[in-house]
Amino acid sequence: MSKVKYYYDSDTLSYQKIERKKGRRFGIVLLSIFGSFLAGFLLLLVYLNIPQIETPKEKALKRELQNMQLQYGLLNKKMDQIQNVLGNIEDRDNNIYRLYFEANPIPEETRKAGFGGINRYKDLEGFDNSKLILETTKRMDVLTKQLVVQSKSLDEIADLAKEKEDLLAAIPAIQPVKNENLTRIASGYGWRTDPFTKVRKFHYGMDFTSPRGTPVYATGDGRVTRADNHSTGYGNHIRIDHGYGYTSLYAHLYKYNIRRGQKVKRGDVIGFVGSTGRSEAPHLHYEVYKDDEHINPINFYYGNLSPEEFDEVLRKSQQENQSLD
Repeated sequence: MSKVKYYYDSDTLSYQKIERKKGRRFGIVLLSIFGSFLAGFLLLLVYLNIPQIETPKEKALKRELQNMQLQYGLLNKKMDQIQNVLGNIEDRDNNIYRLYFEANPIPEETRKAGFGGINRYKDLEGFDNSKLILETTKRMDVLTKQLVVQSKSLDEIADLAKEKEDLLAAIPAIQPVKNENLTRIASGYGWRTDPFTKVRKFHYGMDFTSPRGTPVYATGDGRVTRADNHSTGYGNHIRIDHGYGYTSLYAHLYKYNIRRGQKVKRGDVIGFVGSTGRSEAPHLHYEVYKDDEHINPINFYYGNLSPEEFDEVLRKSQQENQSLD
């Protein structure tokens, strides 16, 4: 129950009851509400304009954002390092590896090509750190593509190296009879006197004089295509297909140490010196073919002769004398 208030009226010399006006009461209430709203608005402005005042959630998000920016910075530094290493590999790939194996270098525009077509990064746009995220993502994509290109290039180089290794192993590159087993080099490649007709004719191989039974070695990796005496004049002979267009022939053998169809390695003993067929004395007649054309075997002894030994063999092979077959 509200208290009744009075005031003293000096005119009537009596106390009069104070009557409250309804309009004034409403004004006071309205003023109180407006004052509260204004005070709240002013407090909000103060809160929004004082950066030091942060809620725990805002502080956590701010720390998370700073950590993200730090991680992206570290990621870009790592990509810089990877880019430098990859650049060195690309340089060696183009200027050493591919040059050595006679392969065309990979163009720079192929290595560093971007991605065309639709916008791959649309979902990353419109955020406060979109630029940082976009640039990092683009760098990562380009770097990944460069790594894929380089990986395929190194696979190609590995295949070329394997092919080169196989080629080097296949080429007839050693002397078929060891120097210590030689009596002499009776005849080389070129015009020589036939021992039977005494007429000059072209001698398509080299004759190595050795005692009967001296080991004969395969001069390169390959597969034996013939080991018989069904070719006129050669007697017991062996033919080896080395691949890459190379074939070697070993004639006038005493006996075989291999069979037709067998795979052999350079240095394997394939037979023994004899004097079968059209032969005047025990010796090995040796021929080399490239793409079915005779070539001088003297050019293929770099595999087991020193420069001095090669010069001596070359000198003897160039002497125009009588051959032994």
